[in-house]
Amino acid sequence: MNSDTYKTIIGSSSGIYKEKGSRFVSVAIPVTDQDQIKLVIEKIRKEHHDAKHHCYAYILGHERLIWRVNDDGEPSGTAGRPILGQINSLGLTNIIIVVSRYFGGTLLGVSGLINAYRSAAASALANAKITEKTVNEYYEITFPFSSLNDVMKVLKEENLGQSEQLFDLECRIKLNFRKSVQEKVLNRFSRIEGLTHRYIDTY
Repeated sequence: MNSDTYKTIIGSSSGIYKEKGSRFVSVAIPVTDQDQIKLVIEKIRKEHHDAKHHCYAYILGHERLIWRVNDDGEPSGTAGRPILGQINSLGLTNIIIVVSRYFGGTLLGVSGLINAYRSAAASALANAKITEKTVNEYYEITFPFSSLNDVMKVLKEENLGQSEQLFDLECRIKLNFRKSVQEKVLNRFSRIEGLTHRYIDTY
């Protein structure tokens, strides 16, 4: 996998695993920030309000550095980590998997719980559509109107994405491009008279 690509899922997917009367209902959902994650967990708690546990794991960011697991009252290490393991096995990011457990009256033991949460997470991922996305850099460039033709030439030749444009005596464009071409693009912009650039974000 290239340094400027990452794998995630398109849309939500669900799965289920049954063991000794207990049902483990799983859902995998694409997310990009902590606020989304809170909303997802709240929604699932309401939807499965009669489930005894809502355990989850998530990973965020193209570098996969932000992650968390939650056992929600199950014995430590028996739920969140097995779920995370399934996310890691596919190298995914920007994803949360929540597994809601309906207790069936029979204790499964530590190994049984680990297997159940792992299997439920795997079931949701088996039904998920996985995609590879590029890591993009987002910039704002400012330049005099007299340099517009030079700027447009770079935008067209480098196939840069644009989100906002303002053409006046001083022009402004918000744009994005793959991280791997950052040096080439900024180098071309540096040769355009009066152009300045401002870094916004990477994702």
